[in-house]
Amino acid sequence: MCIFNKFNGGQIFAQSLLGILLLTACSSPNSQSLTTSTPSASNPTAASDTLKLLYWQAPTILNPHLAQGSKDFEASRITYEPLASFDKDGKLVPFLAAEIPSLENGGVAKDGKSVTWKLKKEVKWSDGKPFTAADVVFTYQFVSNSSVGATTAANYQAVKSVEPVDDYTVKINFQEPNPAWSLPFVGSNGSIIPHQ
Repeated sequence: MCIFNKFNGGQIFAQSLLGILLLTACSSPNSQSLTTSTPSASNPTAASDTLKLLYWQAPTILNPHLAQGSKDFEASRITYEPLASFDKDGKLVPFLAAEIPSLENGGVAKDGKSVTWKLKKEVKWSDGKPFTAADVVFTYQFVSNSSVGATTAANYQAVKSVEPVDDYTVKINFQEPNPAWSLPFVGSNGSIIPHQ
């Protein structure tokens, strides 16, 4: 545990860090707390397919648009998703979107001034309410409101408006032709938050 204050924060932090390092160095590699489980009938996913993340600081907020760092963005992804994100090869993969917009399917406007996303149906929030285009519109209104101070606002500066076409289709209009149409609502800065 680290206590940090303006008078002796650096000294306490250094002492805490030193203590952690010493405890880590003195721990036996065979200690039960460091032992990794092996797959078994009672625990089939205990080995190599379990990812454990260790951060030096705990998340402080679960609203991704008010996040102060990776710790907050990643913690918020447990409950909030973007319309799409990028895979390891840099290709867009749909999350809340039913498909990736393109010129071929009519999702990306030929003039580059809008993009239309079709949303997955039957997606529900944790309270059981349906995910709809109204949530995407609300997210834009939240992020673009200067009094909110959203940390993700820069990703939405090129957006002129976001409008629901129907419950499961949303159109993003840009101020001018935009080759970066996939910036808003995509990746860690694009998580959708509920309107209610």
